[in-house]
Amino acid sequence: MASVLVCPHLLRNQPGRFRSLLVDAGFEMIDPTGADALGPEDLARWLPRADAILAGLERFTPELFAVAPRLRAIARVGVGYDLIDLAAARERGVVVTITPGVNQESVAEQTFALLLALTRRVVAGDRAMQSGGWDRRVVAPLRGQTLGLVGFGRIGRAVAQRALAFNMRVIAHDIALVDEADPLPQVRRVGLDELLELADVVSLHAPLTEATRNMVDARFLARMRPGARLINTARGGLVVESDLREALESGHLAGAGLDVLNQEPPEAGSVLLGAPNLVLSPHVGGLDSKSLADMAESAASCLVALREGRWPAANVVDAGLREGWKW
Repeated sequence: MASVLVCPHLLRNQPGRFRSLLVDAGFEMIDPTGADALGPEDLARWLPRADAILAGLERFTPELFAVAPRLRAIARVGVGYDLIDLAAARERGVVVTITPGVNQESVAEQTFALLLALTRRVVAGDRAMQSGGWDRRVVAPLRGQTLGLVGFGRIGRAVAQRALAFNMRVIAHDIALVDEADPLPQVRRVGLDELLELADVVSLHAPLTEATRNMVDARFLARMRPGARLINTARGGLVVESDLREALESGHLAGAGLDVLNQEPPEAGSVLLGAPNLVLSPHVGGLDSKSLADMAESAASCLVALREGRWPAANVVDAGLREGWKW
């Protein structure tokens, strides 16, 4: 019997359509105990038994692939795959799948939660009142402001729809975008330099690649408008955190809202902790109850398809593995 290691703690020992799909397909479920994320030692303990993995935010290194001789597939419950060493997966014939088209609405809502928390001073106002204060200073509106989207895929477009409903102007930059049949003609495509010059809010929705890693550095931030705000619900590795702190402390940026960090959870000495005008959330952008259930079902469906000899092409990261691949 093929086995599935369930890594995300929100799915372990939990019922749901994803579990029914896997059990009905004949998979044995491996649910490690504990509420925390699985670290390298935990993974090394369970991987020798696993034929497949439902993966969350665990890092899969060549060393971990080496202790997983039975492993045939990793199904990410999400759309990012930067934590998986794809070269090691390819070398061992392990198919990696993701769940596109499922969680963009949730991420878009979190983007606006962070933006509204900043512009309406929700966190600062709450803290003032909790300590006996009553700070009614005038806040900045969103209407009439310009939102610049760095990345205009499914998530970027979902954010744009909400921004247009707030009567914001929206501009977007995406070097990977080739489809001009745009359902949002109100969104103007611009180069990155123009976006940084015009945007009152810059929201990051780009994947983490070698080309985008650390793209938001001191030079990027200096090119943003004075008093602009930065939102990141994509990947922490896009931002040089020490440079962001300097931009916040200097007052060049009016604020930042981050759902993702370089180190998750942050260590006690993280350079961002305590920075002014910063609102943080613990990488929950894609995790409302509906999106989590939908992502888990999609990931489980990929494993079932692969086990039954079907190829979920829209979900597979490395299409080059298809020829000759067998479970």
